[in-house]
Amino acid sequence: MTNTKASQTGRTAGMKKKVLIVGCGIAGPATALFLKRAGFDPVIFEARKAPDDQAGFFLNIAANGLDVLRTLGLEDPILEQGFLCEQMTMWNQGGKRLGDVPNGSRGRCGIIIKRGVLHRVIREEAIRQGVPVRFGKKLEGIQVNEGGRVTARFADGTEDRGDLLVGCDGIHSRTRRILFPDSPQPTYTGMVGFGGFAHHSSIPPTSGTMHMIFGKQAFFGYLVKPSGDIYWFNNVAFPREPSREELNTVTHEKWRRRLLDWHRVDPSPVQEIIRSTKGDIGVFPIHDIPYQATWYEGPVVLIGDAAHATSPHAGQGASMALEDGIVLVKCLRDIPCSKKAFAMYQALRKERVGKLVRMARKNGQNKMVSDPVRMWFRDQMMRVAFKFFVNERAIDWIYSYRVDWEETVEEIHSR
Repeated sequence: MTNTKASQTGRTAGMKKKVLIVGCGIAGPATALFLKRAGFDPVIFEARKAPDDQAGFFLNIAANGLDVLRTLGLEDPILEQGFLCEQMTMWNQGGKRLGDVPNGSRGRCGIIIKRGVLHRVIREEAIRQGVPVRFGKKLEGIQVNEGGRVTARFADGTEDRGDLLVGCDGIHSRTRRILFPDSPQPTYTGMVGFGGFAHHSSIPPTSGTMHMIFGKQAFFGYLVKPSGDIYWFNNVAFPREPSREELNTVTHEKWRRRLLDWHRVDPSPVQEIIRSTKGDIGVFPIHDIPYQATWYEGPVVLIGDAAHATSPHAGQGASMALEDGIVLVKCLRDIPCSKKAFAMYQALRKERVGKLVRMARKNGQNKMVSDPVRMWFRDQMMRVAFKFFVNERAIDWIYSYRVDWEETVEEIHSR
């Protein structure tokens, strides 16, 4: 059932408005589905020439992100493809358990899923509902025309015009660079991330848990599915930011040897997992965007990593993008003036995402302690934190966040 008040507002405000969406990752097609539901006419433009559902590795969709997917009717297909993750269990470099961190609250937990699978499920649903997805459309320029409409120009010489443009094109957003050329650029966090998939028949399944090891030189996380398939990642300090070209010149076998060296004294099964990795090893510098003063200008607005990229250390990047999408469309649905709708969207989102970006960076800094004395103090502090402060009640603000599609923005403010 659709809320009468909300549907009437959508018909009035959005019936004939065409929305250009730049980016077909997670935020783009999810936002398009909400726009379609609210009576808008979304079109998605993706720089890649074709879908690549093998791109990337895996990510956490937390309970708050799953709630948005449930609103779209996509929770079940996502759950079928993912690994339920109820908690993260933390270990120190000596194999001693430091504590558990819930991956949810109020009876709801998150899932670990391959990034490409998540992209495919949301994209295919958008296409099924009639949202055009145009590949090979690398954004080249944006022009606001008389009357406030917007034209997007692409590198292949084509262009398209709409009433609004939503930039969902990630941390290195071309939309953001065009819109705010002097805005803060992504900041390197001092770490490089690695990831891969392995298979090992004798390592026990991790049963709803992802294990995280504060190693002597690097941080390592893994889960083992009942099939023996293993998802793993590593974070290691690189004081100087390496270029993509530098990283690409190192073969996967050389990275494997370096990973084994970084974790040579760390507890089992880290070495076994690295040795069992036969496919590609992903490698990427870790960035975030600490502060972006404004997320919109005229008929153009940013969402997800394009507006407020967070490092992966809080497991909230995908969920924040999904939350952005539903909140933005609710504002556009309920507020006829797009400028006021964008301002409301930013006001509703900025404090929450800013807090999560800061939390993620702090979590990352704790991973990179290597001095023995500091490691001892960190372990003691973490044991106390896990016992008294990092519990379901303390982190409920992260996971219990819910956006009711049927509730109008006016009703939110009248509470």
